[in-house]
Amino acid sequence: MILTYHEILDCVEKGLIHISPFDEAMVNPNSCDYRIDYNLLEISDLPVDPKRRTSYHEINFTDDGYVLSPHKTYLANTFEEIGSDFFVPSLMGKASLGSLGLFLQITADLGNLGAKHKWTLELKAVQPLKIYPMMRIGQVSFWKTTGDQSLQYKGKYDKFSHAKSSEIYTEFCQKTT
Repeated sequence: MILTYHEILDCVEKGLIHISPFDEAMVNPNSCDYRIDYNLLEISDLPVDPKRRTSYHEINFTDDGYVLSPHKTYLANTFEEIGSDFFVPSLMGKASLGSLGLFLQITADLGNLGAKHKWTLELKAVQPLKIYPMMRIGQVSFWKTTGDQSLQYKGKYDKFSHAKSSEIYTEFCQKTT
């Protein structure tokens, strides 16, 4: 089951959901908005090869904004730290930006129980689109779990405060050693 407005507020107040900084004005009927931070990573490699470390170009954009180009993939991070030991977060884009041609969290929208950090966002624009730091770019919903909650996420993407590039190549490296 998904948490609704009052349950989200109650769980944040009780410390069951972590959102920092928290702004009650960003809570929706069944989600909470999140903002994009000031940095982007643009994938430099073409073609991208999952057996090799991917190269990125770092972009620090200002309040003047930055124009995302089509046919490029960008990584950014949420301004807020988000997570919970009791509820599973699911991050998605805002419909208002989707209607302008921004795909956000195309494949990795489901968080893990126990992970509390700034989340890496996947951005893809279908046409040139200007974005701004600190704009509300997406929303997070929280899902109740059933069963054993003692298995908390302790993976390689935990506790990052900046956009984190893919480490899928490490899986290939481990297979060859």
